[in-house]
Amino acid sequence: MAFTASDVKTLRERTGCGMMDCKKALTDANGDMDKAIEILREKGLATAAKKAGRIASEGIVKVYMSDDKKVSVLLEVNSETDFVAKNNEFQDFVTEVAKVVADANPADVEALKATKLGDVTVDEALTALIAKIGENMNIRRFARFEGNVCCYSHGAGRIGVIVKAEDALNDEAYEAARDVAMQIAAINPLYLSKDVVPEADVEHEKRIILAQIKEDPKNANKPENILEKMVGGKINKFFEQNCLLQQEFVKDGDLKVEQYLASKGVKLVDYVRFEKGEGLEKKEENFADEIAKMVQ
Repeated sequence: MAFTASDVKTLRERTGCGMMDCKKALTDANGDMDKAIEILREKGLATAAKKAGRIASEGIVKVYMSDDKKVSVLLEVNSETDFVAKNNEFQDFVTEVAKVVADANPADVEALKATKLGDVTVDEALTALIAKIGENMNIRRFARFEGNVCCYSHGAGRIGVIVKAEDALNDEAYEAARDVAMQIAAINPLYLSKDVVPEADVEHEKRIILAQIKEDPKNANKPENILEKMVGGKINKFFEQNCLLQQEFVKDGDLKVEQYLASKGVKLVDYVRFEKGEGLEKKEENFADEIAKMVQ
């Protein structure tokens, strides 16, 4: 599969690697972008923390809690521009849709769109708003929680987090849960704990680590059992970086998050984090071309 200079530029933006390294990786990967990223990681040139392909789109992540505090919702609705995302009608619509999620508990986005919002369905209300404002919008995803939760919103709807605890969150326990929700917003862990990391993910990471170790000439003559021990040590580092409960607590580096929560009597059982537009390609506009079209 052939690749272009634009592909090289994209790979560089996604990994932070040098242009020639990106070109060689794409050559070795026969133009496959994901394979090229893996090749760069194996050579230690791209870090796992660099989240590939996360280009922001516009809209809002709404954090909503029902009046009785029993149900919480995280909802992402996208728009084409930040201008519309700040529109009061758009924001009111998002709030009403969040209430529908809380009350009706739809199975997925399609079921949500078919649910009533007043005298019309959510989808009909969305279509009417699109026609009125003149910009495309999309209900992308939602998460709904019942029980003992703490909600956190960051950056005027850019990031939303909900954490769920085993027991009631009162006073000090609630503050501890909020601290951890803020850490989730900032660091974006991939998993709750190392115990829930899929085995396939662990094995994939081990292969990456082993390739990185073998890339170092100092390890060329080391026996396999030594290499395996080195992989074991580095996989623990992977857990500490990507698993919430094994991470260092940002407010006290001497504690892991799990230790901090335990000291406050909190046991987290789940969490969800949405960031506006993550994983979506943002439409690129050529402003000069657009003005030229308007003049014509």
